[in-house]
Amino acid sequence: QYVLRSLHDPNYVLGFVDRLESECLLLQGTRSTRVASALSRAQLQDGYVAYPWEKKMRDSLRMPNSSSYLSMLVLPKALDLNSCRYESFEDTLARANAWIYSSQVSGIPIEFMNVQSEALLTKISGETASATVNSGSLSDLSNVTNATLYGFEDYHGVDIGVVKAARLWYSSIAEEMPLEIPLEEGDTRLGFAISRTEEGFIFISSVVDNDKDNEAPSTRSGLRDLFNQAREASKLLVISRVSNEKVLPWMISSSGAIRCFDTISLSQKLSLHRLAVRPIQLHLLMWEKPSGPVERIIRSPKLPPQSELPQVPWNLIESIEPRVDVDEDYVGDLSFRIDDLSVGTSWV
Repeated sequence: QYVLRSLHDPNYVLGFVDRLESECLLLQGTRSTRVASALSRAQLQDGYVAYPWEKKMRDSLRMPNSSSYLSMLVLPKALDLNSCRYESFEDTLARANAWIYSSQVSGIPIEFMNVQSEALLTKISGETASATVNSGSLSDLSNVTNATLYGFEDYHGVDIGVVKAARLWYSSIAEEMPLEIPLEEGDTRLGFAISRTEEGFIFISSVVDNDKDNEAPSTRSGLRDLFNQAREASKLLVISRVSNEKVLPWMISSSGAIRCFDTISLSQKLSLHRLAVRPIQLHLLMWEKPSGPVERIIRSPKLPPQSELPQVPWNLIESIEPRVDVDEDYVGDLSFRIDDLSVGTSWV
């Protein structure tokens, strides 16, 4: 028996042994068997690794610590006042479809992404529990697929109901664009009005044009230019965030009402920004991708005179309520008028 050891690597050793041919074949076969056995037993290992979430959410997101995913939760329509019976899931999907289609027709620059069912747990009792819990057998699974309310009994004997809603995912056609409206001492108005569509979206409904002598903040920030560009594209200039807080509609209740933000309270907040001389941070839903940096779009040159622009019919719905005359409803010069709080269009 001879042993050779490497001069450069003492861990590398080669041994020579006097063996018969049959013993060598047996040794090779045993080694192959051991390798094959080890290969069959080998398993991939997994574990947890640390991830710098705070840094990633701050640096990688367009809106720090805020997602860009937009969705609408559509609850099934209740068939009675006690919300014990609901329309089918197909009806819920149809309502979600009608909402996003109507939004697009009214000029909201959004596009459909996905729709999924979403289970919401609730406590049920009485006849509702008897009807839904008893129908939870395997033979009734085909009926559950289109049902919007089904139930089961937990270990403590409590009847749990599952309401099946629809989660509609959508996004801006282009992206959300940030816009800062700088304010100065002496500003008596912001120079734009906001309204809300039937679908719950808040948008810029009007901007002032005759402010050459004393430019309003809406003109200085480029908001008026964006508003005119949206009109030419037959789109609404929708506000998606105020100070990084989403102001989009987010739920349709079982009664059919849309949960969304109020234009009056938003107008009050914007006016408080003006009184405090603090800049307003807005995000707007864009209908086309900007060709250059966002700052260039915000500070884009003024458009040519209206006479040189192509005339596009402006027949989009600006408000679900009658519009007010600009001179009669100019919020921001002194204070809010109590008798004007029910008006759909709010000037700031």
